[in-house]
Amino acid sequence: MASPYEIPPEMRDFAERSVAQARKAFEGFMGAVQKASDTIDGATGSASISTKDASKKAITFAETNVSAALDLADKLVHAKDVQEVLKLQTEYVQQQMAAIQSQAKEMGDAIQKASGLKK
Repeated sequence: MASPYEIPPEMRDFAERSVAQARKAFEGFMGAVQKASDTIDGATGSASISTKDASKKAITFAETNVSAALDLADKLVHAKDVQEVLKLQTEYVQQQMAAIQSQAKEMGDAIQKASGLKK
């Protein structure tokens, strides 16, 4: 008899394909965002470099955070048991908390620089 937490192979395959499709869709979306951002940057020659830097940071942080979530989803699909799922989730939360703190500091600095409060 299978363990109560065992994932049937068909379901695991479906989950793997779903994560891969989500990653591909996200990469396409981020490519479009980057292209749009570059177009806007070219059209707004009067915008300060600091403002453009803050925008690029926001895009980069979003990309990093979604990529981390997709990496977690991929790892969870391959988890062997509940203990591994909990371990992966705990590691992810710890890493994301550290990343968010760092990103908030960087974004705060970029916004202050863009507003002229920091040089």
